[in-house]
Amino acid sequence: MTQYADLFNDIKPEPKARWQDIMPGLLVAALATMAAAFIAGHYSAPLTLMALLIGLALNFLGSDPRMAPGLTFASKTLLRWGIVLVGARVTIGQIVELGPLTLLAVVLILVATLVAGVVAARALGMSASFGVLAGGSVAICGASAALALATTLGERRASQAQLALVLIGISGASALAMSFYPLIAHQFDLSSTQAGVMLGASVHDVAQAIGAGYSFSDDAGQIATVVKLARVALLAPVLAVIGALFPLEGGKKTRMSVPWFVNGFFVMAAINSLAPIPVVVGQSLGQRRPLSLRRPSRRPAFARP
Repeated sequence: MTQYADLFNDIKPEPKARWQDIMPGLLVAALATMAAAFIAGHYSAPLTLMALLIGLALNFLGSDPRMAPGLTFASKTLLRWGIVLVGARVTIGQIVELGPLTLLAVVLILVATLVAGVVAARALGMSASFGVLAGGSVAICGASAALALATTLGERRASQAQLALVLIGISGASALAMSFYPLIAHQFDLSSTQAGVMLGASVHDVAQAIGAGYSFSDDAGQIATVVKLARVALLAPVLAVIGALFPLEGGKKTRMSVPWFVNGFFVMAAINSLAPIPVVVGQSLGQRRPLSLRRPSRRPAFARP
């Protein structure tokens, strides 16, 4: 399960699959996506939600060795490029329009979550390093953050059993958050801007945070993407701080870098800001209408146009 949440290739290196091996699983993923798009368009339902439900129904295919290479390629490589292409739907001006208070709130939420993880771990009789591992995975980007933090802490402080516990817990919690947080946002009648900030700042996994935003509305999805990737970009400084507080034995250094798809997202947004992407290309990337933060949409997710 956790291999599909590994955006940074931290779990284990995998041999490169031939295109003949990738095609069966990739074809299944494409057909499932087309079916989800048909159902979403016919019943005016969120595409992400329909894709999730169909994916759950086809979950048994993941154990088929013939399907695994293609499904892994779709859920990792294509996912990363999909996040980059989302940048074609926003501009740097729209990111700035969120305001410094939003970015400050993201930082404060991240710090509060990390501290809460340490406090909860100590209250349960566990080590502070386990609290950092669990809190950091929730605060930043789920399983990938947990793997990066485990490498920084070292196996003496974060054992494989503790890492496995966090990975299982974070995967289940993130799936529940993606399913229920948009409903909570609708229940409180949040605007697209408010919902996007809430979902981007709270859902753990990158793909699920973006999916939760788009299940609320297109505008909320774009805002959730910006907020979520801002959290992911904080992974490098967090690793630097954790590495200083919990140095590895022998003075070993850990790799601290911003994931390439985060940089790609902001580069694509910058390109769209300087030279707006043609309408035909934008439509092919799923751009239905420009993002407006001043006039948020309140259309319910299942409302007919």
